Amino acid sequence: MPFKLNHDRRHHIPRQKHRVINSASYDAALRQRGSLTVWFTDEAIEDWRAEPRITPGGQPCYSPLAILTALTLRAMFRLALRQTEGLIGSIVGLLGLDLRVPDHSTLSRRTKTLVVPRPQPHRSGEPLHLLVDSTGLRLCGAGEWLLEKHGTRTRRSWRKLYIGVDAGSGQIVAASLTAKGVDDGAEVGPLLDQVTGAVSSFTADGGYDQDRVYAGVAERYPEAAVVVPPRATAVPSDTAETAPTQRDRHLQHIAEHGRMVWQKCGLVRMLAGPAPPQLPFVPRAGLRVACDVRPRPDRPGGDGREAPPWVVSRG
Repeated sequence: MPFKLNHDRRHHIPRQKHRVINSASYDAALRQRGSLTVWFTDEAIEDWRAEPRITPGGQPCYSPLAILTALTLRAMFRLALRQTEGLIGSIVGLLGLDLRVPDHSTLSRRTKTLVVPRPQPHRSGEPLHLLVDSTGLRLCGAGEWLLEKHGTRTRRSWRKLYIGVDAGSGQIVAASLTAKGVDDGAEVGPLLDQVTGAVSSFTADGGYDQDRVYAGVAERYPEAAVVVPPRATAVPSDTAETAPTQRDRHLQHIAEHGRMVWQKCGLVRMLAGPAPPQLPFVPRAGLRVACDVRPRPDRPGGDGREAPPWVVSRG
């Protein structure tokens, strides 16, 4: 039985203050987070076995594509080499493919000489699609362990890191570190000043739904599209009837067709630009890889664009 004198020092979980009114869709969304889809294209099956070498020495059994696929799955799920061998074998068996599975010794040996393909850098002169977001960083010191053990309370120091990423190449083109009290819209200007070249679109979350964000983008890049979801309480400007702004057009489109349709249209406009970006697989729970999940021509809803030989997507 817990000691009653320690009752005031225990961690108490607060009672839930909101109710879930869409239980069916909420449960489906939680299940979708754990879904996993893996498929192999015909090109990947053909290139799984290594080409015969003409120089003296033994013949390799597996191509760099096979080794890269195994090591990527290992990094995603944080597996050991033997566990990775078992995972690849189970996937190949479930898909009914006649492919040899690289053993753990081969994976360890080929890792040292494997050439990992890197994203193509942004071409100079082409406008880029800029994605902006921020995250919080906690400053830790030597006394963190003592604080956790003895339960003393001190004021924690936080910083905010703003990052601007090129959607096409995944490269960070702008970054800024500020104090925790800085507003998101105030850092759009300094981030845009760090970008070299033209910007085709500016995409961010609802925290950047501010007039100075639209004004800052329009001042530096008049032709750039601003894709920022308006707030639920957003209202059109006074000139919405005579000279509507981008934000006014967003609000009008949402009022007529709904927010989900507006989000899809904003993504289509970004993909139809001069430099179609590759949508990266956002790593979660410590994942350290990024995979291309663009539409596939052999999958439902594919648009015929070129796709990588293998794709791993996680809900």
